[in-house]
Amino acid sequence: MVPEFHHQLIEQRTAELRREAVEYRRAREATRRAAQDKKQSPGEGRRGLFRKPASA
Repeated sequence: MVPEFHHQLIEQRTAELRREAVEYRRAREATRRAAQDKKQSPGEGRRGLFRKPASA
């Protein structure tokens, strides 16, 4: 294989892998944020109102 052609193929593949890595990171970040949003729903903060008083 011609060295210049081989070098071009390597550069193209590297660029593809970097783009895929960026997309993968974005997808994982979105999934992580969605999981955090589910954990921190607005209803969770109200649970303290229905607990027994500390003095009882």
